[in-house]
Amino acid sequence: MSTTHRIALIPGDGIGQEVIPPATAVLDAVGARHGITFAYDSFDWSCERYAEQGAMMPADGLDRIRAHDAILLGAVGWPGVPDHVSLWGLLIPIRREFSQYVNLRPIAVMEGVASPLANAEDVDFVVVRENSEGEYSEVGGRVGRDIAIQEAIFTRTGVSRIADYAFTLAESRRGHVTSATKSNGIVHTMPFWDEIVAERAALHPDVEWRSEHIDALAAKLVLQPGRFDVIVASNLFGDILSDLAAAVAGSIGIAPSGNLNPEREFPSMFEPVHGSAPDIAGQDLANPLGAIWSAAMMLDHLGHPEAAEEITQAMRTQLAEGNRTRDLGGQAGTHQFTSELLHRL
Repeated sequence: MSTTHRIALIPGDGIGQEVIPPATAVLDAVGARHGITFAYDSFDWSCERYAEQGAMMPADGLDRIRAHDAILLGAVGWPGVPDHVSLWGLLIPIRREFSQYVNLRPIAVMEGVASPLANAEDVDFVVVRENSEGEYSEVGGRVGRDIAIQEAIFTRTGVSRIADYAFTLAESRRGHVTSATKSNGIVHTMPFWDEIVAERAALHPDVEWRSEHIDALAAKLVLQPGRFDVIVASNLFGDILSDLAAAVAGSIGIAPSGNLNPEREFPSMFEPVHGSAPDIAGQDLANPLGAIWSAAMMLDHLGHPEAAEEITQAMRTQLAEGNRTRDLGGQAGTHQFTSELLHRL
């Protein structure tokens, strides 16, 4: 029996437009073998659109993609358009309107990709970042020229559901959760976070867990990266830790992410982490692996774990055999690397 998924494509800016075609080509190749077909609707929402029309997306943009099964995003950002404009004009409205409260970032050191650390060969963990509240709130403002106030918003619902997701995920992995905190210095929100994480941990007695202050945790990610399994963190802490972790794994160019609505009441969004990279756009230099791995995460989320595993295994094999893009020390361009991966699939 065949299955059809309707996917909203937002290529975005720069190399985002170059990595989405490899991702969809891989999806189509694997889907053909598993009886999965994809119907793609592409949207030109980008900084280029903002420059021309004054908005990253149309006023009814969210309604246009609400009924899709998932969203695959390339990258957003371009010189001349402030980052907060592109973020708050596109990504954050999608994440919040569609209750994508889990940001999932798998981290693994793959054979053939050199980590800057000598002790990273056993790295395989996941950062679970709260994606809808916390430090990234709109509450605050400026008082005159000399004072700016930014409020962090933590709710019992928000902390409980991200903690539950992390503990449930750990049950399917190695059974350990590390919670990022800073309750010794942030006296209201972080003790609140700690209390709720402890409450939710009690519901998962088979999972070991510990709480780590964010500064010490950042150091341990460098000194002992192999000790971690699932890391759960607030919006800001998770944002910082996940990029640090991608660097530990050898390249932000291959790092994927998922913005998940676990209940599937709304579409989830999948995107590579690398950004739009204007300096290499249009030169066949973009590494498509971040987008391809994100597409594999999308497949898994849509209920096709075997097809997703075929993609990640082909990625691992190709990297191990030395076929790599230039950011990983190889010679392959975007098109050549993609062609070889499609051949493997």
